[in-house]
Amino acid sequence: MPGGGRHMRRGRHGRGGPTQILGVIEPALLLLLHRGPTHGYGLISGLDEVGLGEYPIDPSTVYRVLRDLEGRGLIASAWDNEVTSGPPRRVYQLTPDCEAYLAAWMRDLRATHDVLARLLVAYDETVATSD
Repeated sequence: MPGGGRHMRRGRHGRGGPTQILGVIEPALLLLLHRGPTHGYGLISGLDEVGLGEYPIDPSTVYRVLRDLEGRGLIASAWDNEVTSGPPRRVYQLTPDCEAYLAAWMRDLRATHDVLARLLVAYDETVATSD
């Protein structure tokens, strides 16, 4: 089993999720930012829109990924002082260098999807025929 027998992680509300789901937070955030600049809370709630809503992700993980992306020059952030209620929020946006990076991520995910689909078919054929 992956992870030494820990193939499922427990999220909030006792729900499990695939252990590899954390690996797609980065492209998910970049896709959301491709739609336009937004703040961290908007990105966290937007994860549901891109298919990650069933797998609760700790907000600190999202902010850690955002800091890493900014450190690599793929996104930029600035404080939004125009907020009418509450404290100012940091707003994130893609940098010009990120377009090619996001496209490369999507090509890699498509190739991974194809490999996983073939692996799952082979598994189903092997296991289903042995039962």
